[in-house]
Amino acid sequence: MDRVKLQARMDTKYVFSAIDLPAFLEKLLPEYRILEVNGERGVGYRSLYFDTTDRRSFLQHHNGRTFRNKVRFREYVGSGLRFLEVKRKTGRGGTDKVREQVTAVPEFLNEEQLAFIASASGSSDPLEAVLWNTFTRLTLVHHTRHERLTIDRALTFSTADRSCTLEGICVAELKEERADRSSPFMRLMRESGNRSSSMSKYCVGMLLLGMAPKHNTFKPTMLHLARLRPAA
Repeated sequence: MDRVKLQARMDTKYVFSAIDLPAFLEKLLPEYRILEVNGERGVGYRSLYFDTTDRRSFLQHHNGRTFRNKVRFREYVGSGLRFLEVKRKTGRGGTDKVREQVTAVPEFLNEEQLAFIASASGSSDPLEAVLWNTFTRLTLVHHTRHERLTIDRALTFSTADRSCTLEGICVAELKEERADRSSPFMRLMRESGNRSSSMSKYCVGMLLLGMAPKHNTFKPTMLHLARLRPAA
């Protein structure tokens, strides 16, 4: 895992039915190691997303802004590790992430956290907690290639008064130093007819809970999810 931290990287996402996961893993495991924590292969994650009152982060994604930021707290359930993260899109599919460890996941940002976010994002606009997201993650690392693959399942989105679970869906993300179509996972996706997707958990959660200020750009993504869910 230390070899493939890849805080600055190229990301490629795929969304597929959970019913296909066992067959995909069977084909991948000869070339990848799978992370186990305390004997468990699936690790729980919990995230809290922040945005401006006019939902600028959501709108930047909706409008296809090349350079954009996403602010969240992320907790690695079971290990007790928690981080404040600023995830930045850097153009041409590139992503980098700046983070600092915290002791808890608060719903209100303190001055030190706001200063960290302003330094990382270049914006000091006020932010508020918007959306919780939980999921279970499988992490695979290639034996020799400098790449990491994560597969997220059982995605749940919630606020204080509403929630939704995205059953039967897997969201896979291939993380590499640079995009390389010879990746065994990418090859498997092509062979199985799965195309890459730009799905954002934050944006999909906002749409599913009826909180999105706009939705037109995400119609293909939501239709794809609707087609996959009955099949699982």
